[in-house]
Amino acid sequence: MEVPKEMKAYCRKCKKHTTHKVKTAKKGKRRTMSFGQKKFLEKTKGYTSKVGAKAKPVKQSKKTVLILECSACGYKHERILPDSKKQATVKKN
Repeated sequence: MEVPKEMKAYCRKCKKHTTHKVKTAKKGKRRTMSFGQKKFLEKTKGYTSKVGAKAKPVKQSKKTVLILECSACGYKHERILPDSKKQATVKKN
C-alpha cells in the first residue's frame, strides 16, 4: 500500500486543514538499563545464541503508524492505518 508524500489533514495547532508531510514511524532505540533487558541479558549470559525464547505465532498483518508534519507550523501528530497485509510505504515520486 502506497501513501502520498504530502496530504491534506487537520492540524490541531492551526485549527484548520493544511498540507502535511508524511513519514512512516521507525522503531525506537532499546533501553539497555530497563528491568526486562537486564533480566534477559542475565538469563542469556554465557550462551552464544538466544535461550529461553518460545516460538510465537507470526502476525499476518501489522498496524502502520504515519507521522504527519504540518507545513505551516511544523506540528507533528500520528495517524494509525488499519491492519493490512501489505506494508504501507511513502511514494517516491
